[in-house]
Amino acid sequence: MDTDVMTIDIAAQFSRHPSGRVEADGPDNGERFRNELLAPVLLKALDRGENQKVVVDIDGCRSFGSSFLEEAFGGLSRLPSFPFAEALEILSIRSAKPHLQIYRDAILEYLADAKTQTA
Repeated sequence: MDTDVMTIDIAAQFSRHPSGRVEADGPDNGERFRNELLAPVLLKALDRGENQKVVVDIDGCRSFGSSFLEEAFGGLSRLPSFPFAEALEILSIRSAKPHLQIYRDAILEYLADAKTQTA
């Protein structure tokens, strides 16, 4: 059976300059990205059942602050009733640009840290 892939292109669908943790930090903050885009797409994919995948493409962004990344991705584990472990199984981060690999790696670390805290 084929895998159904839902892609979130942060630069195209959210901002080329994501920064900050919460609303007080500006409109392109991690909390808003998580609540308005990332979590809903993950829930939609999980509702569809087997063979779903969510890919977050970070290539169009200039850079990321650690507060944005931790809130957007690690913060998934802090959402009430959010199926964090299941979401991790279908989520992947895509970056083909070498200068953004550090941010992809940071996202994966924030997700791993959040997973150990929820276990």
